[in-house]
Amino acid sequence: MNAKAQFADVWTKENATTRRVLHSVPPDRAEFQPSANTKPARELAFIFSHGQRGVALALSGKWVFPPQYPPTPATWGEVLTAFDATTTAVRDALSAAPESRMDERVRFAVGPKQVAEIPVAELIWFMLLDAVHHRGQLSIYLRLMEAKVPSIYGPSADEPWG
Repeated sequence: MNAKAQFADVWTKENATTRRVLHSVPPDRAEFQPSANTKPARELAFIFSHGQRGVALALSGKWVFPPQYPPTPATWGEVLTAFDATTTAVRDALSAAPESRMDERVRFAVGPKQVAEIPVAELIWFMLLDAVHHRGQLSIYLRLMEAKVPSIYGPSADEPWG
């Protein structure tokens, strides 16, 4: 399996899991915030669209650093719509990108006040792993808002496998 196909396979599975977590958030709890120094669920969830947009731009050869992100939508429904739109953008970009794109280099932040050129493959894996990290945060929000937590990498109290 080549690098692009391997990424596509993992991204497809992780995207489906992220969609399940997003759809577990009760729309009336979109402004839930565990503490004053955390983002509301609506803002945290929109990070997935930022990352997917970055993946699509990198794969299509349109990545610009620093990236310009659209503002967070005002409603939960708009957050879900944005996620679906960026999911489609990644699928389209994966379909159209040549395997050679994975080795092309783009500018990206690699540390505090440090920018370097890295392979597109490294950038898109970073974006995917960042989404997994934020999905973990959102799953904690679900538990704290007393919503059901879906199975992510194994059974949950709300979705047992046995």
